[in-house]
This record gives sequence, structure tokens and C-alpha cells, in this order.
Amino acid sequence: MNIKNYFLFILVTLSIFSCNTKTLETVDHVDLTRYSGNWYEIASFPTSFQKGCSCTRAEYHLHESGKYIQVYNSCKRKGKHAGILGKAFVQENSGNAKLRVQFFWPFRGDYYIIALDPDYHYAMVGSPDRDYLWILCRETVLEEQVLSELVQKADQLGFDTGKLKFTSHDCNSED
Repeated sequence: MNIKNYFLFILVTLSIFSCNTKTLETVDHVDLTRYSGNWYEIASFPTSFQKGCSCTRAEYHLHESGKYIQVYNSCKRKGKHAGILGKAFVQENSGNAKLRVQFFWPFRGDYYIIALDPDYHYAMVGSPDRDYLWILCRETVLEEQVLSELVQKADQLGFDTGKLKFTSHDCNSED
């Protein structure tokens, strides 16, 4: 095997393995109108941009153009409101379950809806690299059994559920 073919073999092999490790199954279909509205974070993997947050929630609204979803993430940090506005773009042929979220141009991150209650009461969102995970609910509290099932599903999907941080929604206390 000459050096050119050797590097081609290595490149193809790496691309096959990287594709396999990036696969993350999503729900079949998401009705974006039903998904719109307020979601409260029940648990998540801690991220630098959420450090010191409590009472974390997200608001999603389908933009009137239909080209993207307006995203507003907010929390309480050191007794003050903090928030950031972004956009989520649906990936084609994903049943609206795979989104690319952008808070700072030109950077976008994967937002895969990997569990969704038929009544749109709770959802679980992750990234294919398993670095990000959120469990969301329409209320500040999710039934313990449902939460346990979602954590178990995340574990089965390859997420390190030991990293989950449960979000406080005691918004009247000081952080």
C-alpha cells in the first residue's frame, strides 16, 4: 500500500468511526407550534454559560417567517435576571427534531430532541457528542417516575448521567 492509499484508508476509517459516535436517535416528529412556549429546566449538564443559575427556563417561538425558532434562555443569577436571545434552525429531513441553535454568530450547536411527551409536557434534549443534556418540563417540577425514566434513557443513549445537575426553582431565595 503506498502512502497516499494509506492516508486515504486512515481518513475513511476515522470518518466511519466519528460518524458512528456522533449518531443520536431523535423523536420522529416535533410539532413546532406545540413545542413553542415556556419550558423549565429540570436538570442539565452544567455549562459555563449557566454557571450560578437557578430558575432556568427557555422560551421558544416560531418566527413569523417560519424560517427559524426564536429562543430566549433565562435564569436568576446572584439575585438578578440574566438572559440571552438566539435562533434555532431546523435541520432538513429531521421531522423538526434536530435543530442548530445559534446565540453568537457564526457559531451553532446541535439541539436534538431525544424524548418528547405526547402531550408536550416534558422533553429531553441532547447533543450527538453527548456533551450537552437538558431535561425540560412545562412546570418547575417533573414527576419523579418520569424523571427517573428520562435519566435511565439518557444513560442508555450514552450520556454520563452522573454529570446531571438538578435545577433549583426556588426563585424567591438569594442564590
